[in-house]
Amino acid sequence: MRIAILSLRLLCFLLLPLVLAGAALSLYYHLPYDQRAREVVFHVRKGEPFRDVSRNLAGEGLLRFPKLFNVLAHLQGLDQRIKAGEYLFDSSWNPGEILSALCRGRVVLRRLTVPEGYTVKQISVLFGLEGLAEPQEVMRINTDPEFLSDLNLEADSLEGYLFPDTYHFAEGLSAREMLTSMVGRFREVYEPEMEARQRAMGLTVSEVVTLASIVEKETGNRQEKPLVASVLHNRLARGMPLQCDPTVIYGIEDFDGNLTRHHLRVPNPYNTYINPGLPPGPIANPGLDSLRAVLAPEKTTFLYFVSKNDGTHHFSSHLEEHNAAVKRFQPRRGP
Repeated sequence: MRIAILSLRLLCFLLLPLVLAGAALSLYYHLPYDQRAREVVFHVRKGEPFRDVSRNLAGEGLLRFPKLFNVLAHLQGLDQRIKAGEYLFDSSWNPGEILSALCRGRVVLRRLTVPEGYTVKQISVLFGLEGLAEPQEVMRINTDPEFLSDLNLEADSLEGYLFPDTYHFAEGLSAREMLTSMVGRFREVYEPEMEARQRAMGLTVSEVVTLASIVEKETGNRQEKPLVASVLHNRLARGMPLQCDPTVIYGIEDFDGNLTRHHLRVPNPYNTYINPGLPPGPIANPGLDSLRAVLAPEKTTFLYFVSKNDGTHHFSSHLEEHNAAVKRFQPRRGP
């Protein structure tokens, strides 16, 4: 009996350090560094060793005893599972909460809102303003043949296929990855029913997107989009030049905002006053309403429209009526 009691005492003596260590780890796991709420932006670089992350957390005042944090993560097998990115931590978080955020990749997401009708050049500026990528890099990738081929885009650029929407991107994503997501969003929106309608109309995806981009630039009025689309379809069916100001503007480098009659006479691939048919490609990135308008235009005899300077247009079937509307609603253009 005495031997059994001695053995039990010895076992308790040997287990006591382990119990105390477990209790200490549990206490550490749930004990925040600072009860006061203080937000700290924290970066984890791709491939950064866990011990360096621990040391940096301590340096930012988010963590005590970084070596103990290393042990805690190692015992749970989590030290190899953290994800790179930008995090927004709170000084009131305990080590367990920090470790969970690192392993789940709860990174800060930067919002990018792309308005309907923006060009790739304008979108590249948004990338720069949001700190997501250099505009020059976006523009370089825009016409990269290898990248376009990887995306299975039969186009010379991404123009028209960067779908206008609000995106949330994590820091560290490459410009290629973000642009790929935007093209992917276009493909999500361009549903099988739309593709079937496009084929039934004898159009290619590129032709639909090009027409939709013109509709997008011609009007921001949702109700008018099918009417504008009908004018474009009617003119193409009759072999008439589209004569669209936005296409001319797209082809003018460093356009100053003042479109003159001279511009309409200067040859460029996008001058639809001179060149018959569609321009070489989209002139902007159209939204869903413009895409739908091209695939389901109003049935009209309209061949002309002119801005009424109030966000709407006057539509005409005959040149005489159109000329009268131009005289009424539009000032004379410069030379």
